[in-house]
Amino acid sequence: MNGRELTAEDVVYSIERFRTVKGNANAHMLSSVDKVEAPDKHTVKITLKEPYVWLLDMFANSHAVPIIAREVVEKFGDLKRHESLIGSGPWMLDSYRPNVGMTFVRNPHYFIAGLPYIDRVEVFVDEDNASRMAAFLSGKYDLGWEFMGIINRVDWVQIKDVLKAKRPRLQTVEFNSPVVTHISMRTDKAPYSDVRVRRAMSMAIDRKGLIDAVFEGVGVMNPAVPGALRDWAIPMDQLGEGLAYFKYDPAAAKKLLAEAGYPNGFSATVEFTTYGSTILVDGCQLVLKYLKDVGIDARLVTKEYGAYISTTFYGKFDTLAYGPQTPFQEPDNHLYGQYYPGELKNQSHINDPVLADMLVRQRRTVDVAKRREVVYDIQKYLAKQQYYVQVPSATHVAVWEGALKNYAPNHGYDYGGRLMAAWLDR
Repeated sequence: MNGRELTAEDVVYSIERFRTVKGNANAHMLSSVDKVEAPDKHTVKITLKEPYVWLLDMFANSHAVPIIAREVVEKFGDLKRHESLIGSGPWMLDSYRPNVGMTFVRNPHYFIAGLPYIDRVEVFVDEDNASRMAAFLSGKYDLGWEFMGIINRVDWVQIKDVLKAKRPRLQTVEFNSPVVTHISMRTDKAPYSDVRVRRAMSMAIDRKGLIDAVFEGVGVMNPAVPGALRDWAIPMDQLGEGLAYFKYDPAAAKKLLAEAGYPNGFSATVEFTTYGSTILVDGCQLVLKYLKDVGIDARLVTKEYGAYISTTFYGKFDTLAYGPQTPFQEPDNHLYGQYYPGELKNQSHINDPVLADMLVRQRRTVDVAKRREVVYDIQKYLAKQQYYVQVPSATHVAVWEGALKNYAPNHGYDYGGRLMAAWLDR
């Protein structure tokens, strides 16, 4: 790492920095850690202050504890400059061209001998979807141009027949996206502090209509845990009483609003950023229409990505927000991180003691079957509360060049891991 051996002290430093650096919205992932020690050069000892069954999942997560060198932090400070991109992974940043792209080369000193196989990875920046599509058709890209190497289904339907002729070796696989998009709201003040208003908003959304209009009819419903996490997401038909609030019923939604004191609805603002996704924009517009149909006049406030992430994503908005959430690969981040009081990602400003107790309990339940029961109970409870209005996720089409061998997509942000053991045969 940084031209030297990675030691236990680097791991200790990286974990402590992750836990304590100001503004880290993922710090809850290691909030159960009491202390981290390095008994010797190649051993790390971690002591917990309470049981935490997800600890190994957190260390395997691409969002937690990248190993970094103390001297790099001391030199660059906030690590926002591209020169500070120094770690211990399979790839090294070779060049960075702002708003154009970047080049990674293989790390010849990677700890797994012989890996990675590929010498160079080129990443391109292109904000225009039509341009991205044309580039893929011409063979410029080896992977689908959207997050996780996919092509959204609307674009895929348009070009798949042309691709059969132009790029017959392309490989595809379909999978449910772990990215959940939802409406966040200020539940700490009226009208969103009233559960009837929150339930009405959920019943105003035609989820099947959204799947048909935005995802070409192929998608998955989401309780509080993404439907893509099949081991932990409760089947929708097991939600009990809360299932009613996932059903499209604008008449019932209007009735609930009237009972809550809003017979004529109310006005709101919805903060949003496009994430460069035409599908997200289309979905947002449809959600606004559904809300207006029941009397909620929601005005869209589109923000620049950086401004949105630094404010709205962390709950700093006036009334409503709409956007995708991080595709974590276990339920704790989707639950504890977004619902526990005081957490930075608790966008809806939830403070529910009953829920908080359940969130802690699932973190401490070692038996997997019993833990699943607690996680299911949490999702049943949240279906009734509707602190966030969850909308469906797409069933993605991942696409890659047939010459790229030993490759497959996976959930999350682990681009380097996907390509680490892949090779090109052309």
